[in-house]
Amino acid sequence: MKIWKSRRKQIIGRKGQSLVEYTMVVPLFLLLTFGMIDIGRAFFVQVTLQNAVRQAGRFAVTGNHLMDPNTNREMSRVDSIIKVAQNAAAGLDVSNIQISSVNNGNTGPARAGGPGDTVTISLTTNLRLITPLIGRFFPNGIHTFRVSTSFRNEPFPPNRTS
Repeated sequence: MKIWKSRRKQIIGRKGQSLVEYTMVVPLFLLLTFGMIDIGRAFFVQVTLQNAVRQAGRFAVTGNHLMDPNTNREMSRVDSIIKVAQNAAAGLDVSNIQISSVNNGNTGPARAGGPGDTVTISLTTNLRLITPLIGRFFPNGIHTFRVSTSFRNEPFPPNRTS
């Protein structure tokens, strides 16, 4: 009987030790897991925004216009460029897109420039981080992404600038 009682105390002591080890390891494991998720999300957003801006820039240099599926009319060149960026960045906010050119500035319907002009497309968006410990390194736990690209417009008919 004495052997059984001492053996029982060892088993109970090991269970307590396992519980202490578990409570020490789980927070670290969760921090690493959610940290990897945050880093993965940040990488996804960065790559997706770069792709969206590049696709919009490649479309912008052609001077082409998209057709509006609702009205079956031709969209403006700037609206077409924005639509291409939205399609390439599905699921992300691209409302802060800016289109400008060297000769026509950054306002107006012809801001994407004419033939031979240099067009610049910039995009800024925010990502709220889900890991509080990592979020402390960023203001309000939000990381701001800024991407831009510049292309020289191809020679297209000058009446296609707006």
